[in-house]
Amino acid sequence: MIVEEFVRAHTTLAAVPFVPELVMYTASDVVALWEHTESSQGVGQPPPFWAFPWAGGQALARYVLDHPELVRGARVLDLASGSGLVAIAAVRAGAAVVQANEVDPFADAAIAANAEANQVELDRHLGDLLDAAPTVDVVLAGDVFYSRDMTARMLAFMRRARSAGAEVLVGDPGRAYAPHEALDQIASYDIPVIRDLEDADFKHVTVSRVR
Repeated sequence: MIVEEFVRAHTTLAAVPFVPELVMYTASDVVALWEHTESSQGVGQPPPFWAFPWAGGQALARYVLDHPELVRGARVLDLASGSGLVAIAAVRAGAAVVQANEVDPFADAAIAANAEANQVELDRHLGDLLDAAPTVDVVLAGDVFYSRDMTARMLAFMRRARSAGAEVLVGDPGRAYAPHEALDQIASYDIPVIRDLEDADFKHVTVSRVR
């Protein structure tokens, strides 16, 4: 089974709780999906981050849709895109070009499926961009500060983007490694989340601008 067929076979199209004007292929059971993913490939796989509307992405997508002037006519990069939710929101808000970046082939396939479901066109890049030179007007990143090493790499990329003149916004639900000293909060939301993933029904999420 090809990867995009797998994504569609193990998820259901549903409205995003905090961004109901968008839909995404969503799984009902994270553990079962992870087991299916590994058995289909015969090797260990990362968790299926692409199959759920994570809190940071929901907040950032909401902010972009409510403030379309942020991306209107711009070249936008959705970094560590996951399901593609934020990238799709940027297209809907009027961005000229949107690239959704992921390192996981399943996430890349989910982005393609979700873009089609929302009737938008975007570019996809499968591979690690964090050592590259940013060449966009806006960088968006939802829920990316989940480890010390990844935060260091993300922040280095974001600061290079800022130095090159890009606007950089992040959505974060209070992850332990969020670099608060480098962020200026511009909005906050209480986002409905999946209890099995977050051990809560809602997460308080901030949208911040990287200095």
